[in-house]
Amino acid sequence: MATDSWALAVDEQEAAAESLSTLHLKDEKIKPDANGAVVKADDNVEKTEDEEKEDRAAQSLLNKLIRSNLVDTTNQVEVLQRDPTSPLYSVKSFEELRLKPQLLQGVYAMGFNRPSKIQENALPMMLAEPPQNLIAQSQSGTGKTAAFVLAMLSRVEPGNKYPQCLCLSPTYELALQTGKVIEQMGNFYPELKLAYAVRGNKLERGQKISEQIVIGTPGTVLDWCSKLKFIDPKKIKVFVLDEADVMIATQGHQDQSIRIQRMLPRDCQMLLFSATFEDSVWKFAQKVVPDPNIIKLKREEETLDTIKQYYVLCNNRDEKFRALCNIYGAITIAQAMIFCHVSASRE
Repeated sequence: MATDSWALAVDEQEAAAESLSTLHLKDEKIKPDANGAVVKADDNVEKTEDEEKEDRAAQSLLNKLIRSNLVDTTNQVEVLQRDPTSPLYSVKSFEELRLKPQLLQGVYAMGFNRPSKIQENALPMMLAEPPQNLIAQSQSGTGKTAAFVLAMLSRVEPGNKYPQCLCLSPTYELALQTGKVIEQMGNFYPELKLAYAVRGNKLERGQKISEQIVIGTPGTVLDWCSKLKFIDPKKIKVFVLDEADVMIATQGHQDQSIRIQRMLPRDCQMLLFSATFEDSVWKFAQKVVPDPNIIKLKREEETLDTIKQYYVLCNNRDEKFRALCNIYGAITIAQAMIFCHVSASRE
């Protein structure tokens, strides 16, 4: 699939920037890439725990906004099957997956010409019969959202007017981004409906949801399943937990996600995705996803190869300014985005 220019990607991000007025980024790294540069500067300001949580969610959302198309990556993945004797299966085209015509049409309408690296390995597992659980590591821009969306849409029975697929996102904004992919891929499947279990979407008590797919944040989804009874969790066929590393960084989300998972039937397919696999993420994944297949990036390839990463240690603002001047003097940068975090008390 052709990749939009960096300038167009920046324009899209700027159009969405109004909803990100409280953006904070902690990462100290300066990351120029082949098309431009993303430079992150740390002001050595100690952050509160809430600010740390906002950072991870905002950073994840920015990645989704900027990488609106697939990033061309040659990263190799490591596949650990729950049944080591089962033959390893991957695909090189979407036709090999034997998708419903409406879904195949939706895939091509979104601009996917062939499966990405993560899709080649993950889709055969997610679409297998009987359903298999999956824990996968994949960054934004590698096609992982489209992969689990395709899995959800493939499992839905349109004639049944009740929630069958449930997707958890750590924030309202990330839920809307995933919902956008669901709507685009299901564009030729008009009988499939989507509901958002997010703040502000209030339903009358006692009402039952007829939409087949529900996407939302853990707190609201838990209320809809337990307290308000909008969703019958025993009828859920596919449970997706996206951005797990961001999820566990947010207070309460980890416990809420586990409580939701325990309400689901034993034969429900569990899919968990995370950009990183720290020990805390792995422990959380093992609680939520039983007997999983596992897809991980090889250790030396956990960074997208289209992004070169550097960092410069700076003790104060003057040193940071000189470092930026040196970078601009040493390399050609067509366009750049510089993210700063400055507390109000220092203004």
